[in-house]
Amino acid sequence: MLKNPIQLRLEKFEPWQYLTFMASLCERMYPNYAFFCRETEFADPQPYRLILDSVWEILTVKNAKINFENQLEKLEAMVPAADDFDLYAVNPAIDACVGLSDLLHALLDRDLIPETALSISSLSVETVANLEEAREGEEITNDNQKENQAVCEEWDVQWAIYRALKEADGRDIELIKSLRRELRDDGVSNIGIAL
Repeated sequence: MLKNPIQLRLEKFEPWQYLTFMASLCERMYPNYAFFCRETEFADPQPYRLILDSVWEILTVKNAKINFENQLEKLEAMVPAADDFDLYAVNPAIDACVGLSDLLHALLDRDLIPETALSISSLSVETVANLEEAREGEEITNDNQKENQAVCEEWDVQWAIYRALKEADGRDIELIKSLRRELRDDGVSNIGIAL
């Protein structure tokens, strides 16, 4: 697992900050799933989008009621099996599903929130590192990760999200909405896939 000081700083977050951070990373992984679905006709990516939107809704709409167990069941049916596809894109698509699944589990068991934020942070970086390793044929480790531009860019984006959330005075609905809008409008994934 690649390490970064952000993982220590996250431990001081409030639950809403953790959840917004995780939703932001899932938003960045969504294009990987959508691209895979489009390329393989595996599934319609829209249900993933709707599940992720329900997470954003719980963060921004007071008294929103979402059945996350139901959302988790829907998501489980949407995860591709790596063995069924001879295409690298299946791996980032699976990672996107794992990230969203972990986020839903954290919403169902709030005690999991801090550790889940760390695991989704690591998952997003590992998605980038795995692609870079496949391209370059060289393992990315804690010692050499600073030499890889794509991995550094992923950490930079995570730091930017972290800083925006850290500077908020209490739960800031407008900040959450603007993060969502910015990431969604950008439409570029953690591995550079554009919608």
